[in-house]
Amino acid sequence: MTRIENKCISKTRCIIYTILLFILAGIFEIGGGYLVWLWVRENKDISFAILGAIVLFLYGIVPTFQPSHFHRIYATYGGIFVVMSLLWGWVFDKIPPDTYDIIGCIVILTGVGIIYYWPRGDEKA
Repeated sequence: MTRIENKCISKTRCIIYTILLFILAGIFEIGGGYLVWLWVRENKDISFAILGAIVLFLYGIVPTFQPSHFHRIYATYGGIFVVMSLLWGWVFDKIPPDTYDIIGCIVILTGVGIIYYWPRGDEKA
């Protein structure tokens, strides 16, 4: 049993583990991109760009711990990224999501839930 499969001994534990990994990846990608954004768009110090690059590199590592296939991980993460981007804008830029943002998030989360968590005979997760 691999280290990743070990995290998925129970279905509930596996779902919690994968959701936490998606959130961590989102924080790294959006946070790293935001740091680069601040450097370029708001003329912050080069240290913002360097830190942003490091954080973006970490984002690239996190999905490798997901217990599924690359295409499903990244398709699902794309949906999670949309939701987290809107939440990021709300928290950091003080722009709350509107009704259509919320409807879109519900549709996206439903879709990624089906893509990633729908039971298949060929996988454990």
